[in-house]
Amino acid sequence: MKENKNDLMEKIISLCKRRGFVFPGSEIYGGMANSWDYGPLGVELKNNIKNLWWKKFVSERDDMVGLDAALIMNPKVWEASGHLANFTDPLVECSICKDRFRFDVIQAQEPSNSDGTYNCPNSKASNIKLGESKHHGILSKPRQFNLMLKTFIGPAEESANVAYFRPETAQAIFTNFKNVLQTSRKTLPFGIAQVGKAFRNEITPGNFIFRTREFEQMEIEYFIRESDWKKYFEMLVGLMREWISEVGINSKDVEEIEVKDLAHYSKRTVDFEYKFPFGQKELYGLAYRGDFDLSNHQKFSGENLEYKEEETEKPFIPHVIEPSLGVDRTLLAVLCSAYDDSDGERLVLKLKPKLAPFKAAVFPLLRNKPELVELARKVYLDLKKKFNVAWDDRGNIGKRYYSQDEIGTPYCITVDFDSLTDTSVTVRERDSAKQERIKIGELESFISKSLE
Repeated sequence: MKENKNDLMEKIISLCKRRGFVFPGSEIYGGMANSWDYGPLGVELKNNIKNLWWKKFVSERDDMVGLDAALIMNPKVWEASGHLANFTDPLVECSICKDRFRFDVIQAQEPSNSDGTYNCPNSKASNIKLGESKHHGILSKPRQFNLMLKTFIGPAEESANVAYFRPETAQAIFTNFKNVLQTSRKTLPFGIAQVGKAFRNEITPGNFIFRTREFEQMEIEYFIRESDWKKYFEMLVGLMREWISEVGINSKDVEEIEVKDLAHYSKRTVDFEYKFPFGQKELYGLAYRGDFDLSNHQKFSGENLEYKEEETEKPFIPHVIEPSLGVDRTLLAVLCSAYDDSDGERLVLKLKPKLAPFKAAVFPLLRNKPELVELARKVYLDLKKKFNVAWDDRGNIGKRYYSQDEIGTPYCITVDFDSLTDTSVTVRERDSAKQERIKIGELESFISKSLE
C-alpha cells in the first residue's frame, strides 16, 4: 500500500510538470531546494481556489471584511507577537555532510544509538555502531533555529535596519484591528480575512508543495466576546467542513484532531489532517486564541485596542478564533482527491467544475475544413467572453478528449458537419464520457449551471 501511495505522488508531480500546473523553481539553473513555480494551469487552479474561498468566507457573509497587508512589517510587531523569541524549531546538523534536520522529526522517524545520539538519515550505509561513514555521521545536539526570514531595509546591512518577511498573515490583521473597526463600523462578532504570502525558513521543507519556504495562506481572525467562543468555534468548524466538500477534497481522507498540547493562551485547537500519499498531515487549523494577540499589541504599541459597543458597556479586549488554510496544501489535496487513472486507458482529473482551469474546450471535428473551423472559432470566442475556455484542433478527436481529461476540463464541445445545419454541437462530459447534442445558443447557460 505504501508503495502505491508513493507511486501516486510521483504521478501527480509528473502530471503537474508535464501539463503546466507546477514547475521546479529556477530549473534552468539546477533548481532551488523546495522552490516551486505555478505554471499556466496551476495559476488558474490556484486563483480559482482563492476566489472560491473569498466568495464563501467573505463576499457572501455580512460578518466578514477583507485586508491586504504589507509583507514586511515593523520588527516590533514580531517582538510583540513572540515570534522573535519563540518562533523556533530544534535543529540538528550532520557532523560530516552538514545537512540539517528538525530534531523532533528525527526523533519520530529514526532509531537512536545506545548513547542517545542519532545517525544522519541521509545514508543507508552509515556505520550504526560508530555512527560515521565516509560521507555521513552523527547528528549534533539540538539547538533552536528561528524560522523567520531576515532582510534589511535601506542601503546598509546594519542591525538597526533589520526587518523580516512575515511568517504568517495573522499579525497584520491584529495591527489593523482598530483601523478596520473604525472604518467598517462592524460590531462583534465579525472577522477580518486575508489571502497572502508568508515565509518561513524551514529546516526540512519537502513533499512537493506541501511544505515550502514561501507559501500562501487564507486566514481569518474572527473577533468575539469571550462568552461566545464555543458557539462560534462550532460555526467555523462547520464552515470548514463545507469548504472541504465544496473544493472536492475527499472527506473520508480528512480527520479532525483535537490538539492536546495547546499553547498557553488557547482553550481549543482542531487540526484538519488529510491522508496525503506521504502520510496523514495537517491540512488546516482552527484555533481559539483568546485575547492574547490584541492584548500584547496593545501593551507593546501603547494603542488602545479595546472594544466597546454600548455606552453602558465596559471596554474589553475581544477574543479571537482563527481558521487558517493554506492555498498550496489545498491545491495539493485537491489534486490528490481528483487524480483518477483507474480506467486504464485514460487519466482523468476529476476537479470540481468551478475549480477547473478551463470550464470547457472547443474544437472542430476536422482542422482542415474551413467551414467547421470558422463555426468552432465563433463558438469558442463567444464562450470565452464568459468563461475560461480552451481551443484545441491538434490530432484526432480522441486524443483531444484525453488531453482535456487529464487537466480536468469538465466539457469538450465539438463542432461537426451536422452543426452547420442544426446549429447544435456535441458536448462530452469528462467523468462519464457521455455525449449529448446541445444547441449553440444554450451552451452558456449549460456551462453556467454546472458552476453553481
